[in-house]
Amino acid sequence: MKRLGLLSFALLITWSVALSQQTPVQLTDMLAIKQLGSVSISPDGSTAVFTVTSSIKDEKEAWQYPYGTQIWSVALDGNAAPRQLTTAAASASRPAISPDGKSIAFVRSVDKKPQVHVLSLSGGEARQITYSANGASSPKWSPDGQQILYAVSYTLDEYWRDSLLDMRSKKPEWPLEKPGLTNSDLMPAANTKADPNGNTAAIRAWLALNEKDQQAKVINRLSFQEEATTTGTLSVTQHFLISADGKGKPTPVAAGFTSFSNPQFIGQSQNLIVEAPNNLQLHPDRADDDNAIYRFDVNTALAAKIVGAADSSFRGAKVSPSGKWMAFTYGRSSFAGQSTLAIMPVQGRRSDAIVIPHDREANNLQWSTDESFLYFTSPSNGGVVLYRYTPGSKKIEALTNFNTGISSFDVAANKLVYVKTEVNNPFELYKSDGAAKAEQSISDFNRHWVSQKQVSLPEKRTFKNELGLEIEYWIMKPINWVEGKKYPVILEIHGGPTAMWGPGESSMWHEYQYYCAKGYAVVYANPRGSGGYGEKFLQANINDWGNGPMTDVLTALDKATAEYAWMDKNNMAVTGGSYAGYLIAYMLGHDTRFKVACAQRGVYDLRTFFGEGNASRLVPAYFGGYPWEKKTHDILERESPITYVQNIVTPLIIFHGEQDLRTGVIQSEQLYKSLKTLNRPVEYVRHPGATHEITRSGNNRQRMDQMLRTYEFFERYITH
Repeated sequence: MKRLGLLSFALLITWSVALSQQTPVQLTDMLAIKQLGSVSISPDGSTAVFTVTSSIKDEKEAWQYPYGTQIWSVALDGNAAPRQLTTAAASASRPAISPDGKSIAFVRSVDKKPQVHVLSLSGGEARQITYSANGASSPKWSPDGQQILYAVSYTLDEYWRDSLLDMRSKKPEWPLEKPGLTNSDLMPAANTKADPNGNTAAIRAWLALNEKDQQAKVINRLSFQEEATTTGTLSVTQHFLISADGKGKPTPVAAGFTSFSNPQFIGQSQNLIVEAPNNLQLHPDRADDDNAIYRFDVNTALAAKIVGAADSSFRGAKVSPSGKWMAFTYGRSSFAGQSTLAIMPVQGRRSDAIVIPHDREANNLQWSTDESFLYFTSPSNGGVVLYRYTPGSKKIEALTNFNTGISSFDVAANKLVYVKTEVNNPFELYKSDGAAKAEQSISDFNRHWVSQKQVSLPEKRTFKNELGLEIEYWIMKPINWVEGKKYPVILEIHGGPTAMWGPGESSMWHEYQYYCAKGYAVVYANPRGSGGYGEKFLQANINDWGNGPMTDVLTALDKATAEYAWMDKNNMAVTGGSYAGYLIAYMLGHDTRFKVACAQRGVYDLRTFFGEGNASRLVPAYFGGYPWEKKTHDILERESPITYVQNIVTPLIIFHGEQDLRTGVIQSEQLYKSLKTLNRPVEYVRHPGATHEITRSGNNRQRMDQMLRTYEFFERYITH
């Protein structure tokens, strides 16, 4: 017993020393995180490939850390460590394993254009097999492994003039919507010379030349706002087949003006399942949300609709290995709602579809090799859970839990390989059997450096709101918490509004740990309208973007501070982006409890948001109409933070990327200028070139700037 006691004491000392050697998470630890994705397993289950994205120091420019992505492989039999397959300076992505498991096709840039390459898994140099002037993407092997299907995107003018396609004499089935002109008027005439003093055709050719040379941007499109710029240019996505050895000319799969996506071979045939607009006669901008699934005959270029309907979106199709079954999701396209999961025979009709009861959004559908199971992931209660559906018994099993997040995964030969997020590790690769049993970590991309850091563990709590909905929230203690000391609190709010935060969500891992390391407690919640809790919960904020969700997050904060006396109610801050930026501004117009606040890339005037952001469909989806309709206008005015701007007295820092067209940068200008005119304590930060994705995949220097600038602003008002 004495020896056992000495051993226990020694272990305790070792553990204490290890803890004492751990250091708090720093701002620059953001650059150490390696993100894993694009998992793919060989058909025989012997090998998996995946991508690793790292932040790489730019040796020529200080504090610039561009992203680099490379492809890795790992043998699934035994305990071999992963090995890096690609090493070129240009990033490699979209790996696809050949049917015989001996090679991969992937995408890498050549002269600033993405091109498809093929690499033997046994070693050697990658071979470039596409040389498209417009680039090539999304490689997919034919069932016999002899060809590779890939996609090319063209502007409409490029599409017309491409010699391989020979489309000059053809015109779209849908109207180009240029006032006063027909499609025939707009087709490029052969040998028309551009001349501003010539006839109408010559004038049009001269004007078109100005557009081509970017001297004019003519917009006739409804969906003219992209993520970072506006465009009047229409694009067409065409698919080609090319020999896997790169020899011979690529063959166009279809010579039409309809862009299709998610192509999959049906069993061992050359025919495809594709996704395309439900109404092929509508302009793509007007048909984009109504999506259908088609069977496509490669030889005849004829498409037959399998499932589709007006005001509906059928997406995410996944064909089973034999080509007999197809899984997919569907739902209303013009309403805030959740998709339904279903399976049906590929050769069947919609009436043959079997609906799978699952009150969560299903993503990443994958069939097992023997078609006994359908796997998928769903955001659920703070985690991203891997589920398995058995068609025979109609049973759904949760294979993982709510405290972790499964992002990319694949299944073959009764083996699972997946990327998992945990509180103690933002990204790592795991393998298991087909039931997610006998789990084994097979990588160490983040584990080692994270083990040297002090990490705060979230504590989950729940309450029921006035609608009877159970609201989940989490509390994170500051690092080096000491009993009897008071600590400031940060309330973190998510965007969407259908996003979901929790221990299994990877994008906030660093931010939460950073603020805890800086001596703050962190509280975050999933208010009504969040994803991951079913359709009733998701729709609970329709016509109520402000007061209801605000009540939920503030109640979570109240309950957290009531439970823990060490939380300083007089030292509270709030931060969040996108929809959270909206909710924070709305909250500040109705509540003054916070000493300081940060609103990032938000929407502040719902009446003008419809014209300023490419996410404008949220307006009719959540509020039932458009700003020019009196009933909807009144709701938008009631729900807009700008309506209550005169009530905002809390010191506020506002962030927006200058190229952010998802919410529209003018939104933050309105809020800032109004508060500045009112002489309120406000600071406005614009990040040049940044889009709405700045905090997730944006420039690393700007990501660090935004987090550090937020912390510095908070420190002006928060006392410790």
